[in-house]
Amino acid sequence: MKLIPTLLFVPLVFTTLHAQDAGPVGPAADRAYLVDILTKTSRPVLEGIADRNFFEKLPKRDWESGRRLAAYAEGLGRTLAGIAPWLALTPDDTPEGKLRAKYADLARRALIAAADPSNKDYKNFTMSAGKETTRQFLVEAAYIAQAMLRAPNVFWEPLTPEERAKVLKLFEIARPLQPVENNWLLFASIVEAARWKFYGDYDKARLEYGINKHLEWYLGDGTYGDGPHFRWDYYNSYSIQPMFVDVLAVAKEKGDPLGRHYDKAVKRMQRYAEVLERLISPEGTFPFVGRSSAYRYGAFQALSQIILMRQLPPDTEPAGARDGLTAVIRRITETPGTYDAEGWLDIGAVGHQPGIRDPYNGTGGLYLTLSGLLHLGLPADDPFWTAPPGEWTQKRIWSGKDIEHDTALSD
Repeated sequence: MKLIPTLLFVPLVFTTLHAQDAGPVGPAADRAYLVDILTKTSRPVLEGIADRNFFEKLPKRDWESGRRLAAYAEGLGRTLAGIAPWLALTPDDTPEGKLRAKYADLARRALIAAADPSNKDYKNFTMSAGKETTRQFLVEAAYIAQAMLRAPNVFWEPLTPEERAKVLKLFEIARPLQPVENNWLLFASIVEAARWKFYGDYDKARLEYGINKHLEWYLGDGTYGDGPHFRWDYYNSYSIQPMFVDVLAVAKEKGDPLGRHYDKAVKRMQRYAEVLERLISPEGTFPFVGRSSAYRYGAFQALSQIILMRQLPPDTEPAGARDGLTAVIRRITETPGTYDAEGWLDIGAVGHQPGIRDPYNGTGGLYLTLSGLLHLGLPADDPFWTAPPGEWTQKRIWSGKDIEHDTALSD
């Protein structure tokens, strides 16, 4: 299967890693391949925002239906949240390490540029829809907050006091925006969690409300309702479980009573991740169901984050989960139509599929896809990456191998 060459995409002179050019196969080549995917996917967004010519480069698409201006905030927040764990790794002099350092600088410059009121695109950024500050900006402020929590050494520590104040202004713009009574409540919670961790000032009631409602909406066996109702989609992975755990991690770090829920939340996320791994077919496919299929392998964010946390459940083989995820990402990424000629993600789940679009999908929103690559935040010498090739659960079952029986989570 031929991989789309990275050098077709935008002219940044970075060292790129081509697993397909190296010849060998195995975990090391797979990691190089995934790093290549992460960097080539994030590059158009980060470069356009950092160089302050985003809308000059953003493609015009007939399917976008008025979502074009929202692409700035959506693309930035979701890209930063997805690549943050990889950027947060300790610097090193390997080819990957040098590439990562360049992308960390690029991503930080993008955040600083976006938060700068003198930037000609600042108005479009903070208004999100181009007419007024809509609730959508709360969503993207939440992803910026999540990126900061995942990589403070990239998006907080190097910032000057003036730059930190400008980022805080983004959170202040988001604070009056009222979330919908569903997973959106966690967008408000995680913005407050970031304020709490980095600035010391936060709205305790706003943070706790989103957590308490999701505790109320827990349905069992590792799954929360998206609001009071169950929906067949992947929002437990797109936003609910990752943000729920990330907020509780801050509360636990601060010694707040709310942190008592952290361990249970992780156990529930482990179970959900276990189910996600079991959804990967022997062929490296999975069922697209419910809204937001255009987020592609972002559907596996909860599994990817559990791997990053080194909290995979005992019944899930790490090497199998690694190879299953890689198989899914290959199937999706290498399908023609996933990217346009300039390297931007295009609409679809597997290739170019405009009909699969939800009304709120625009080019920027598609970059939630990158959240399926959080496990790149584990260093290359971690046992997760160095273990020999493995088989994921369905591959073992359908080849006739015996496995342990599956058991629901009781709490």
